[in-house]
Amino acid sequence: MPHAIWNGSVSFGLVTVPVSLHAAEERNDLTFKLLDSRNMAPVKQERVNSVTGDPVPWEEVVKGYEYETGRYVVVTDEDFRAADVEATQTIDVLAMVHAETIPLTYYDKPYYLVPATKAARKPYALLRAALVDSGYVGVASVVIRTRQHLAALVVRGDALVLDLLRWPHELRGTDDLDIPGTDLDELGVTDKEVALAGQLVDALATEWEPERYVDTYRQRLLALIERKVETGTVEAPPEPAERPEQPGELVDMTELLKRSLEKASADAKGA
Repeated sequence: MPHAIWNGSVSFGLVTVPVSLHAAEERNDLTFKLLDSRNMAPVKQERVNSVTGDPVPWEEVVKGYEYETGRYVVVTDEDFRAADVEATQTIDVLAMVHAETIPLTYYDKPYYLVPATKAARKPYALLRAALVDSGYVGVASVVIRTRQHLAALVVRGDALVLDLLRWPHELRGTDDLDIPGTDLDELGVTDKEVALAGQLVDALATEWEPERYVDTYRQRLLALIERKVETGTVEAPPEPAERPEQPGELVDMTELLKRSLEKASADAKGA
């Protein structure tokens, strides 16, 4: 069984179901490195001060919240710990709602819930049956890796799925978008056009079979990359050049040998 990313229990009234959490999605995005086209060497990203242009060491980097343009409040590690929520290892079911009342835009990231013990199989099946029979979705709260999430407890096939939900403040409204209203007469849409559109929808209606759909862009890009590998159309950066000795820089070889010998002797004694 794949490694669980979280272990805890579902708290459903007085019923507790020990479960483990497993990722239900697998990202297969192609990743690319930025290269210098002149010699194919990877391009590094450096931390620099946007005002002075000077490099900034890690120990001088802090986190700031821009509360207005150009003005920041520094937030420290202590501030993050003070605001942190307690990790209870429990998925608390807060309410039951009809599945269709949760807009699809709220759904964010799915996880499979698996019974953590043999004794948990019965209450797991009981909760699954109750959700199927009622048509409800459980709205739950859970803390994963120090972050609190809103989630929907749903049934997918034989599995209970915990689908993390976006918080309302994470979704944009549509007030500033130019979207046509629902008055079809005002838009000049005729009854005949509505009927024809309905017939087209019916003609396209079918069962949900996700295996019928493929990521053709990813397939074509991979095929192109494979052809380049097979034909030898590949690039490699040159070996890093040795840094030239700075003029006037004297190297005391005797001192280096002494220090090397002292370190080797100390390592041998420690071993």
